[in-house]
Formats: sequence, C-alpha cells, structure tokens
Amino acid sequence: MLKKIITLNLLILSIISCSKVSKKEINTNNDIVINLAPEPLTIDPTLNTDNLTMIYILHAFEGLTKKDADNKIIGGASESWDINSKGNIYTFHIRTNAKWSDGKSVTAKDFVYTWRRAVDPKTANKYSYYFEVIKNAKEVISGEKTIEELGVKAIDDYTFEVELNSPTAYFLELTAYPPFYPVREDIINKYGDEWTLKPESYIGNGAFKVTERNFDKSIILERNTNYWNNENIKPNKLTFLLMEEPNTSLAGVLNGSIHFAKPFPRNDIETLNKKGIVHIVPVAASYYYRFNLNNKEVLKDNRVRRALSLAIDRDYIVKSITKCGERPAGSLVPYGINDVDGDFRENGGDNINIDDYKKNVEEARKLLSEAGYENGKNFPVLDLLIATREFDVNIADAVQNMIKDALNIDVRIVKHEWASYLQNMYNKDFDMAVYLWYADYNDSINFLNIFKSDAPNNYGSYSNNAFDEYIDIASTNKNNDIRMHALHLSEDIFIKDNAVIPIYFYSEALLVSPKLKGVEYDSQGLYRFFNAYLE
Repeated sequence: MLKKIITLNLLILSIISCSKVSKKEINTNNDIVINLAPEPLTIDPTLNTDNLTMIYILHAFEGLTKKDADNKIIGGASESWDINSKGNIYTFHIRTNAKWSDGKSVTAKDFVYTWRRAVDPKTANKYSYYFEVIKNAKEVISGEKTIEELGVKAIDDYTFEVELNSPTAYFLELTAYPPFYPVREDIINKYGDEWTLKPESYIGNGAFKVTERNFDKSIILERNTNYWNNENIKPNKLTFLLMEEPNTSLAGVLNGSIHFAKPFPRNDIETLNKKGIVHIVPVAASYYYRFNLNNKEVLKDNRVRRALSLAIDRDYIVKSITKCGERPAGSLVPYGINDVDGDFRENGGDNINIDDYKKNVEEARKLLSEAGYENGKNFPVLDLLIATREFDVNIADAVQNMIKDALNIDVRIVKHEWASYLQNMYNKDFDMAVYLWYADYNDSINFLNIFKSDAPNNYGSYSNNAFDEYIDIASTNKNNDIRMHALHLSEDIFIKDNAVIPIYFYSEALLVSPKLKGVEYDSQGLYRFFNAYLE
C-alpha cells in the first residue's frame, strides 16, 4: 500500500507540472470551475437527452417548477399552481417578474410554444414520450392530431393551463425536468438550429446566462441580472470545462483551478478518498449494456443474449473496478424508486442470479450450446459501443475478458468521444452498447417505458406486445396498486427477454474541492450550483 501511495503522489506531481490548467485560473470572486464531460451533442433543452448536459441547461433555463436545496418541488417560473378536483388539470400562475436573459417577460405563450414543439413530429424529439401524460400528446406525436390539439393553453399572459389524460402523481417533477423548460419562438425562428451555438442567441430564463461558448473547451455562464431571484444566487460565474482527460481533471482539483469534477482516475479512488476530495453520491440509476436486436442475426436468439448476460461477473465489477459502494444489478429498476409500499427493487427482487457466478457460467455455456455455438464455435465477433470515459473503458475491458473466458466469444470494443458515441446510439450503429439511465422522476415507469416498441430512444428495437400493454396500463391507470403491479410484470417480461444486460446500480463518484460548499446533490445526478460558494 505504501508503494502505491508513493507512486500516486509522484503521478500527481507529474500531472500538475504538465497540466494545461494553471493556478492563474484560480478564482477569487466566487467564480466556480466545473468539469463534467466533453463537448455535448446539443444544449437545446428540448432536444438534449444527456444527463450531464442537463446540468448546463438547468442553470441557464428554469421550468414551471424546480427543486429546492432539499430536493422538494417548489415554484420556478410559476409562483403557484392550482389542480382541479379530478387531478387532471393544472393551472400555473407565471411570475410577472420572470424574465428572459434579454429582459423580455416570460409568458404562458412561451410554454405553449415549447411544449407543442416538443411533441411536433417535425422536431424529432427523442424525449417526446415524456409529454404523453398530456391530453392528445400521443396522437400529436404519431401525427394523428395537430400540435394545436395538445392539451395546453395560455389563458392570458401569465396563466398556463395543462390538461392531463389522467391524474399523474409525478407531473410536477416533470415540469422541473429540463426537457420541459421554455425556449423562445422568436429566437428559434430567427436562428434555426444554430440558436444554441452563440451566447447572443442562447437566450434563457434561468439564474445564469451563457457569455462564452468555446467549443471543445468551455461553456461560461454569468449571473443573469434579469432573473427574478438574482439577489439570492451566490456564484458570479460558472465555468464548465469540456474536458474528459481524467488526470488533468485531478490535477486541476489538486492545484485549486477546478472545484468540481466528474472525470478522474478511478483506479486510485481509495487513496484519493483518504485525501478528502472524493464525494460519493447515491443516485437512482442503472448501468447496463443494451442489445441491438436488428443488427446481427445471432443476437435475435434469446438464449444467446441470456448467455452473454450470465457470462458477466457483476460482483467483481462493483468490488474491483467501480469501488463506490454500487450494487450488482439483477434487474433493471434500481433501488431508491418507490413502490405502492416500500422500495420497488426490494419488492421485486432479482431476475438474474447475482450471487453464484460459477453456476451462471455453467448455464451460459449450456444455453450457447443449445443455440448452436458450442464453445463459441462459428460465433461472430460482437462490437461493444462505449464512450471514452475511463470507467466505461475499464468495465468493457473486464467484460470482454469475461465473455471470452466463459464462452470463447470475441468482443471488439468500439470507443467514441461522447457526442460521437451518442450519435452512433441514435443511428442504431452497434451490436451492444453501454447505457447509463438516471431516474428523471421517482417512478419505475421511467426506466421501463423507454423500451416500448414505439419509444424514440428504444435504440435496440426491442418489441413485445405484452410488455407494451403493461406499460400502457401503468401510463393511464389512476390506481397505483394496479399501476405498480403492471410495472413489476412488465419488468419481469423485459428481463426474461434479455433485451439488456443489467450490470450494476450506479453511485456517482465526484472530485470536490474542500473549499467548495453549498452544492446541491440529488438522486437524478442533476447537481445544482445556485447556492455554491468558495470558502
């Protein structure tokens, strides 16, 4: 252990000496420097699907509701709301002092435009299905009805009405979620798809405004003096570095030029934790590999997919690679999601044996033989699409070896930078692909409905009529007992179909400077810096 610590310290000194992040960048006026991920695919609130990019967005925009420091829903752009006796009509009262960063008033028409844009088939919004709780949304998305028939209306400039298909317990959580944030019709009409590319056109209604957009380098936000609650925002500036190199990220935290970072050398997490700069956040998230069921003929065989799943030693991965207190995943929905009573995962149990890897390998070999590929004979090479994040690479390397050792099947790891990885996912250009899904709201349907046959981000083309029917029941039924029963049944079907390989239930490990205080953490991984400050 002493040798390891000495080696790490020498590495750190070397990293600091050659790092591009200099001490000159250390801030003295509560300017906070954050490093989350490389250049995003888009920072359009409606079109973005990446969880880390949402952190940039939620500081530049604000929904009807938002979360406070205790992660409870409070008023955002709306100061209050009324719900009718049936629970299916919400009337939001927008603040008369809510402003865009260019000083124009935020109005109900902004939300009508944005939500119609979100479900318009021409927009091709991959998160459009989130809006299906709203009356007629599903029919608008499918093209059966016009966007004007969506169940939203502006009663007047500051009164926005939403009619739902049925009472939806998590609706106010949705309105606090970035895809529901307003965008400006006049700006998008003027600049088109390029409205997000320059500070002068990236107009938001949030606590900060973008002042610099340096591609592949940084996104810089400064306080929006037109924001209705500006006087209670603590940081003056948020600099989001677009840097993935973990050693440079570590060096920045150690020399004080970076205050909060997600990428860092995970192999040394235990030693770094002793230095007091590692912060581990429990999140409701699942890490898994999804199959593309339309790419290679061999993956259409359920026995093959199950064999590949059983060949992975999940316990080894969480104990020897990730090392952040994660749990091996025996199903899809993570711990921390509510059931009718108690926890959905605890009540549902494991659909995959995570305690006896030797037995799993025996079953995997038998299944592969039954499928006609005994000892991997004549089995094609499989491509595994991953991002270049260090922990994705480390896990993929281990999985590659496990599948080879257990089944004599070759897996080729295909690495892409973040934006390119996402684009390959959207294009369905993969055999297997890594995926990390955070809870967007506390309901298990959030983890399951993305695999409906017609879901826009069902990238693996999974389809099962019984599964779809249970998801439809859970989406429309008012009775929570019936809903949760349907969701448990849908998860059972999904895991038995082996459309994904659940690997582990995620915990977020972050590097946080001891000087940084007031960061707000939540189980969605959407970290907030509105009250952050440097000691």
